Amino acid sequence: MLAIFQKAFAHPPEELNSPASHVSGETPKLPGETLSDFLSRHQNTAFSMNFGDSAVLAYARQETSLRQRLFCGLDGIYCMFLGRLSNLCTLNRQYGLSGKNSNEAMFVIEAYRTLRDRGPYPADQVVRGLEGSFAFVVYDSQSSSVFSALSSDGGESLYWGISGDGSVVMSDDIQIIKQGCAKSFAPFPTGKAKLKIFISPIKKDTNFVLRS
Repeated sequence: MLAIFQKAFAHPPEELNSPASHVSGETPKLPGETLSDFLSRHQNTAFSMNFGDSAVLAYARQETSLRQRLFCGLDGIYCMFLGRLSNLCTLNRQYGLSGKNSNEAMFVIEAYRTLRDRGPYPADQVVRGLEGSFAFVVYDSQSSSVFSALSSDGGESLYWGISGDGSVVMSDDIQIIKQGCAKSFAPFPTGKAKLKIFISPIKKDTNFVLRS
């Protein structure tokens, strides 16, 4: 999967900007180039969605049965999900989704939307009951927000970095990140215990925030 959030709407942590990118001779690519690289690597299985000048999501359909990869969209909320939740049935009952055909990506969307709209509960509360190996990126086009999480068991990988124009790039493909961001990238952080989440409104002059 690949997610790109444009510089005009999202300002990443300064720690992702590596001085080595300026002295190594490696130049970070522009977002369009990184998107083209991703689509070329998955010519027969990939598609992308462009959200104006704010975000781009690209997803490659599952090629093997060894690793679950999901993409769902509902009411302007989109989720790319890798891995599995071992307690999905329990979570569906907890959120009243038992009667629906809900996979992991759809559950994350439904739970995120429920907590987002319920208030004053923070939307990141959805990750507290998740069990399993997973990585996901949610883009809420209604509120222009990003919500992402990575389990700490090492079963899935997620990376983020800075493109040539300062946009934020997120992907599970380390080669795409390395080629697109040169030295300005890092593994997405997991929590000290179980997980750590990344949630941010995508608005001008607003920084990405890490919360545990």
